[in-house]
Amino acid sequence: MLEEEFLVDSGATYSLVPASQLKKIGIKPHRKQEFTLADGTKVTREIGDAIFEFQGVRAATPIVFGVKGDEPLFGAFSLEALGLVLDPFQRKIHPAKLFLAKARA
Repeated sequence: MLEEEFLVDSGATYSLVPASQLKKIGIKPHRKQEFTLADGTKVTREIGDAIFEFQGVRAATPIVFGVKGDEPLFGAFSLEALGLVLDPFQRKIHPAKLFLAKARA
């Protein structure tokens, strides 16, 4: 298990943790993905799968293997997987109102 402080970024698709931390706990990459940084630079990072836990709720989500200079991020997929939403005005995370489609009879 790894405890980490993250910048919550609902504009980021995936969460990111330094590769060295992920490898220490046995998480392995299974593919590579190209990303575009805020300045337009394109970079490639490895992707794996992690299980996050927040306030007793656990969920699986993709994780980016960060390199030197990358900051830990908690992205939209991880927020949604845990049933959470970011309130950017209050800078707080809240449970999301979750919906399902009604099944047809």
